Amino acid sequence: MSTLTLHNVSQSFGAFDVFTGITARIEPDSRIGLVGPNGIGKTTLLRLIAGSSQPTTGTISLHSSTRIGYLHQEAMEAFTQTTRTLHEEMLLLYANVGAMESEMRALEQQMAEAPSDEIFERYSELQEYFEHIGGYDYELRIEQTLSGLGFKPEHYTLPLMHLSGGQKTRALLARLLLERPNLLILDEPTNHLDIRAVQWLEKTLANWKGALLIVSHDRFFLDHVVNTIWELGRAGLHAFRGNYTAYIQQRDAKRAAEMTAYEREMERLREELDYIKRNIARASTNGMAVGRLRRLSRDLVAIEELGLIDYKKAKSWSETGVGGVRPYTVMEAEAAIKAIPPPHTPNARLHMSLNSSRLSAEKVLSGRDLVIGYPNTPLFSTGEFSLHRGEIAAMLGSNGTGKTTFLKTLMGEIAPLAGKIHLGINVKVGYFAQAHDSFDPDKSVIDTLIEHAESIGKRMTPGEARKYLALYLFRGEDVFKQVSMLSGGERGRLALASLSLHGANVLLLDEPTNHLDIAAQEVLQEVLENFEGTILMVSHDRYLIDRLATQIWSLQETGDAEFTLHVFKGTYEEYLANQSTEKAEAKETRAAEKRAVQAGRVTDKRKSESVRHLESQIHMLEGALRELETVLEKASNAGRMEDVARLGEQYASTQARLEMLVADWANMAETT
Repeated sequence: MSTLTLHNVSQSFGAFDVFTGITARIEPDSRIGLVGPNGIGKTTLLRLIAGSSQPTTGTISLHSSTRIGYLHQEAMEAFTQTTRTLHEEMLLLYANVGAMESEMRALEQQMAEAPSDEIFERYSELQEYFEHIGGYDYELRIEQTLSGLGFKPEHYTLPLMHLSGGQKTRALLARLLLERPNLLILDEPTNHLDIRAVQWLEKTLANWKGALLIVSHDRFFLDHVVNTIWELGRAGLHAFRGNYTAYIQQRDAKRAAEMTAYEREMERLREELDYIKRNIARASTNGMAVGRLRRLSRDLVAIEELGLIDYKKAKSWSETGVGGVRPYTVMEAEAAIKAIPPPHTPNARLHMSLNSSRLSAEKVLSGRDLVIGYPNTPLFSTGEFSLHRGEIAAMLGSNGTGKTTFLKTLMGEIAPLAGKIHLGINVKVGYFAQAHDSFDPDKSVIDTLIEHAESIGKRMTPGEARKYLALYLFRGEDVFKQVSMLSGGERGRLALASLSLHGANVLLLDEPTNHLDIAAQEVLQEVLENFEGTILMVSHDRYLIDRLATQIWSLQETGDAEFTLHVFKGTYEEYLANQSTEKAEAKETRAAEKRAVQAGRVTDKRKSESVRHLESQIHMLEGALRELETVLEKASNAGRMEDVARLGEQYASTQARLEMLVADWANMAETT
């Protein structure tokens, strides 16, 4: 039975149709990525599926067991009326756990003294639900979830209303993951997450018990999480099997095949019209030409109503559903043929280029023993590093470790606390700032571009500026928008337009794909691949990093919250393989050290709250097993075989749960 079904769903706002006629199913194990250009209606569709709004027409049906969890893209308005802390909000999800524990223990006592079918059934129901909500290990799950999403212990006591927008989004995501809905709907879940948190989320969703529906511009994330792509476009919703990369291959092949079919059919229609034109005026061939014009008219009406591709799929005229048709005149037929659109009208596409005005020195930049940060607040230090012409370095690190500060230091906006930076001869730097805070919020888009051009010694007339901005999808009245009114994606496109004026041979890019839709990301990626200069980029876009980077510069913690820059010469794929090897070797070394120590003595360890809670649950389950053994023995001696079978299943389930908790306890004890 499907988790959710959409039938002929349409959504309109006044006279504007966002989308029409959408029919689709979400199965219990679906892993769906929803893609499409910005503004096509992806978030609108998610809101309909989540029940936040109602469709204009059509129906959305949910299975009775469906529990929906929905993460909005922006969360600034969340938690504004609560005084709870982050940790208290998570604990609230388990408010009934204590009462359930008490009832389960009372039932265990009753099973030992006077077993009955009603008691067995109630205990089984309670235990199943208790396990589903994480009752045995909820403290551990809260800690793992908050930590996985980038929260530190010192954040746990922060009031939710005082969190930033990004922190609120992560808190909402944490709560949803702990709630365990069986249909999880996520709108841009990787926004505000660093790479480590995104990797943790990928692993969590890979083991998710339920359906997933995700909108994301993170192509790497989609490749690793989903197995179906829903493409929302002007022509409706189309499903493709496989991850994002498989979808691109299938989509391109489908479009190529449909374009070939379109061209063949257009050639046939033109040849048919040409025959009619040549023969309709002749008495000897008029009858045949009129008959063919009648058939051509019927074809053209069907194509107009169905579209050329769907018309071609119809096996017979009756399948088109088109009724009687008035024959066209020759001129009408010719006009109708010219009006047939191609199967795919390209979406508005970003057009940009990055050309270096001069060649830089071989060694572009270098530094040694730098300390990056602010007075009294050092962020990280470096050993020796350098970047040569044509190389592309990707800088990785957790949020707040100083990546943006490093780029500003290279730009000369902030002085290093120690050490020196050397730029090579003929180096001309272009800087793409993540916050785009150099823009005057009160100025228009066109004035911003013209003034920026003047600041780098270039003159640009309003007409030239409008033509240039059109390449970056600012058309018509868009060029007169105030910067303060621009969306994140529009600000990003304006920043790219400004950057491309520089003629820089070294690019410092701070999250260049933020807020760009996938189509724009692909254009930017292609431009950067063809750039003949040198690039240092800070990015969470692993797809971009994987395709471009020749070096990985990572900020790694060395202890006491201190970070050091490590340079890895190689691709992102090679870097990940190296990291896996290092982690495996380090884990084996730690395990060997622990075995050596434990062979000589048993070390008393101070247990964390989570470990102590696990021990409490283990003791409880061990007690439950002892009680079940007693009840099983009594039922067996009394010959109550149905009770023996039921209790045996209960015993096996409880024992399996106990083994899982013991394994969790052992893993936690190993790391404390």
